[in-house]
Amino acid sequence: MKTSRYMALLLTVAGLGGLLYGIDVGIIAGALPYLEATSGLNAGQLSFIVAAVLLGSVISTLFAGMLSDLMGRKKLMALSGILFVISIPMIALAKGYGPLVLGRLLQGVSAGLIGVVVPLYLAECLGASNRGKGTGIFQWLLTLGIVAAAAIGFYFSIRVEEVEKLHDAAQLFAFKDTAWRSIFWVSLPPGILFVLGSLIVAESPRWLFRRGKKDAALAALLRSRTPEQAATELKEMEETAAAEQDKTSATGAKIRESLFSRRYVIPFVLACIILACNQATGVNSIIGYNATILIQAGLSDKQAHLGYVILTCVNFLVTMAGVMLVDRKGRKFLLSIGSAGIIISLIATALMFRQTEQQRVDVKDAVQALVTSNQTASLAFDQEIAGQLLFHGKVPSGNLNLRACTPYSFIVIYSYGDFRAATKVVRSDETGAKLVIDRGSCVPATRVAAFFQNPFANLAAAQTAPLKIENALITPIPSADKGWLTAIFIFIFMAFFAVGPGVCVWLALSELMPTRIRSNGMSIALLINQAVSTTIAAVFLPTVGKYGYGTMFFVFAGCTVIYFITAFFFLPETKGKTLEEIEAHFEGKHS
Repeated sequence: MKTSRYMALLLTVAGLGGLLYGIDVGIIAGALPYLEATSGLNAGQLSFIVAAVLLGSVISTLFAGMLSDLMGRKKLMALSGILFVISIPMIALAKGYGPLVLGRLLQGVSAGLIGVVVPLYLAECLGASNRGKGTGIFQWLLTLGIVAAAAIGFYFSIRVEEVEKLHDAAQLFAFKDTAWRSIFWVSLPPGILFVLGSLIVAESPRWLFRRGKKDAALAALLRSRTPEQAATELKEMEETAAAEQDKTSATGAKIRESLFSRRYVIPFVLACIILACNQATGVNSIIGYNATILIQAGLSDKQAHLGYVILTCVNFLVTMAGVMLVDRKGRKFLLSIGSAGIIISLIATALMFRQTEQQRVDVKDAVQALVTSNQTASLAFDQEIAGQLLFHGKVPSGNLNLRACTPYSFIVIYSYGDFRAATKVVRSDETGAKLVIDRGSCVPATRVAAFFQNPFANLAAAQTAPLKIENALITPIPSADKGWLTAIFIFIFMAFFAVGPGVCVWLALSELMPTRIRSNGMSIALLINQAVSTTIAAVFLPTVGKYGYGTMFFVFAGCTVIYFITAFFFLPETKGKTLEEIEAHFEGKHS
């Protein structure tokens, strides 16, 4: 069937869009160690290169809705793909800091546009029976993009390990330089395919209809629907437009209907709450800091990285199940089940961490005494030094059991002026475990980077401020068995997120918004989503450093309660309904 072939094309383009989004998010993780080793850039510059994607995404999200209305959905998808394609050679061939930042900014701009326009396009092009599948495939391939980025990085890590065995420093340096560039080159083909796919598909029929191109809208509908289905949907568009026109010209004057009416406000608020709560589950931080979290839970470094691989695979496989269920069970059902499971798994994880974090000791005074005159600190960490720090730190009598010969973890939260950072987590049973604290690892290199890290900070003062140790936390490490139990709870969290919020959030974003405000409303809601994500990223390490992972997971669980209440009590089921029927529901016209 001609329509089935076109439907397959639409789903393929959707998948490629998700794949690019996932690659945008995950590609830097595998490349960063080799970029750091060969580029000569300082910690502040490297941090900004990592964060540049977020900056570019925020900028493009602000304008994505407006651009999709002006240009059309199809052209904006092609543009987002072209920007991604341009960014790859710009990064892979870069010889300095400037091209790297510009290339990463372009990747972020591309991601921001894709995150808005692809779900928007799918919602307007796919029929009610396939809309969940199409948007689900976007999310599914997004998770595959993250897995692919991790797999690419893992492949090159194996190659680097082989070169290290040759004990040739020059050859190792050259291969690491080739490795990070190759990691970016490998991600180029999906971008090219997405651009080609965007040029082949038809424009959104609802965008065409609102531009007065009724015949073109019908032709676009006929590519994926039977003539009867196309005629029915076109009639619904006409009825919705006519009803809107009647309301906006009640006295003959061309006064636009208030955007504060029920039909706009309720779905807009629901979408914003769902998008905000989606990040408030802590999913980005749990993924981004997964290895660190699992090390603190009791796993070794190798076990923690294996746990991260398992986590990404769980995300990918369960998302596949969610794609198959979303049009059968419905969005409301999956969001309710998913958010309920997230609450339970987060509480279980928090309780596991609370058991050991109640015994943690802050030895900040002992570490502060080690700060040198040039305001840096360097500290090896093993069982003997852990004991010395604990003794200097005046261990409370209730925590005397910490002096037993069990392994400990150690993390330092520190600041220079208004800027705060945290070291990696090291363990006393690691060979050669060492922490190095300097200004470059905390204070941004530029005013632009400083603004996005802390818009209220004084960069000039921080560049000369003394090093302050805010927390230096030694915590007994649980057994590996308890570590794997904690990991299992986190895997369960990932599974419930993938089957519910992971699949349905893009649907909620695109389906709930009425046609008139869909593009700009989606931009605002996605911007709120990113603002919450950025805020959590900014407070995660300081909160964990001061109060522990248990407290952070309890906070995430509390935020998810709001998510569950919204999904279970207030969200209407949109399965099998056209966009016009959903719009009529919020206007109070229940069929």
